[in-house]
Amino acid sequence: MFGEVVKGFRKRAGLTQEEFAVRVRYSVPTVASIEQGRRFPPAAFVDRAEEILDAFGILRAAARRLSRQPGLASWFRQWARLEAEAISLHTYECRLIPGLLQTEAYARTLFVEQLPPLDDDQIEDQWVARAERQRLLWELPNTAFNFILEEHLFLRRTGGVEVTRGLIDHVLELAELRNVEVQVMPVAQEAHAGLDGPMQLLETPENRWFAYNEGQRGGLFVSDPKEISVLQMRYARMRSQALTLEDSVSLLQRMRGEL
Repeated sequence: MFGEVVKGFRKRAGLTQEEFAVRVRYSVPTVASIEQGRRFPPAAFVDRAEEILDAFGILRAAARRLSRQPGLASWFRQWARLEAEAISLHTYECRLIPGLLQTEAYARTLFVEQLPPLDDDQIEDQWVARAERQRLLWELPNTAFNFILEEHLFLRRTGGVEVTRGLIDHVLELAELRNVEVQVMPVAQEAHAGLDGPMQLLETPENRWFAYNEGQRGGLFVSDPKEISVLQMRYARMRSQALTLEDSVSLLQRMRGEL
């Protein structure tokens, strides 16, 4: 409904999607996704659209009534909103391949094995939500994405050999994007700054930093600058401890050949 309202005001203003995208400072695919109800509108989009379209406060009021699609955990929603606007995103994972890098086969394996079990509709909702998030890698070409992944995540062969082979191919393909960096933390590593668990860090367009740490049944959103400073220090150390970008690609290619 929000997307239909935006489209109605855009047409009232006599603007094409291309013309509106330039004025609102978002890509045409992003505008299209919002108008089609496939993407949650960032706060900056709502504010700019409200002013550009002279919408009498209707867009801001409609945005306050928005709810996310099923499939996105409630504790993750605040982070997801920031993630969609971030200018840099840093992710360390030791449990599973991050959602932004997952293939459909790998993700569905995780959903099918989840406990308590999910029904078919819930599995479909979760995959749709995850696939929508993955569009950020292409829709935010000026956002720097860095991932540090433990080598054992690929050695585990979640879903079987074919799923793992497809996963490695997908990660290698994403690593070719100019805004995506993938580093592998080798299994044999005497010093490791991330032993306290996974973490995510992001920087907003206003150059504010936030962090997110996820556990078994929930997530912790971190905004305290002192806590974020500690996590930034650890993440920076891990980047020096992990394999270089070139060596990480070589390792993944070798692992792919050994499957």
